[in-house]
Amino acid sequence: MRYFIELSYHGKKYHGWQSQPDANSVQEEINKAVSIVLQEKIVVMGAGRTDTGVHASQMFAHFDTDKELNDNYVFKLNSVLPEDIVIYKINKVADEMHARFDALSRSYEYKIWLGRNPFKLDVTWQFYHKKLDIIAMNEAAKVLLEFENFQAFSKVKTEVRTFNCDVTEAKWIQNGNELTFHISANRFLRNMVRAIVGTLVDVGKHKITKEEFRNIIISRDRSNAGLSVPAKGLFLTKITY
Repeated sequence: MRYFIELSYHGKKYHGWQSQPDANSVQEEINKAVSIVLQEKIVVMGAGRTDTGVHASQMFAHFDTDKELNDNYVFKLNSVLPEDIVIYKINKVADEMHARFDALSRSYEYKIWLGRNPFKLDVTWQFYHKKLDIIAMNEAAKVLLEFENFQAFSKVKTEVRTFNCDVTEAKWIQNGNELTFHISANRFLRNMVRAIVGTLVDVGKHKITKEEFRNIIISRDRSNAGLSVPAKGLFLTKITY
């Protein structure tokens, strides 16, 4: 039988989602917890791979077992997981349902704190050097919806069949000192959101124009885009099936 788990995690202490040798990962912590509770070797498959230091307010993963599971197992799993990883639901699904390949869309948020706040250090990029033109950043963000190929915002050394993504939302929302970039797409490239944010911040600083932002996308050259902003401000927020 196949089960989906819905979870969230604070990514500060982890080298991303995916299990890897000699590094602590979210996937490995969940593998250990599920294996302990079910008393069998379990390897979970996540809906995606977040990088080192990135958070998730909603993530899904699946695993297979012959045991009948109920809501009591949520409590059992959380009792052996670290406090910065929390499981909310366990649901039985069809045996062919896949957490990664059946996902229709994913949404991310990137949070910038305009100024300094010691209580937001782990979950925002604190920006206090210059003012940002948020109207210009939002106008440039709309340009993303005109394109499919986002090679300009992808890690250079990455093995993908295509750099095409269907971006359906890209906008900035300000709430007091917190500035949040919202973006949704069917898929994302490695480092894509952080590179987009860094380049849009260049627009906000009037370092580049909206048209120059468009030309960066057209160039398909990562060296033309802006910096990759710190991972701690990035959250995977929603996955739809």
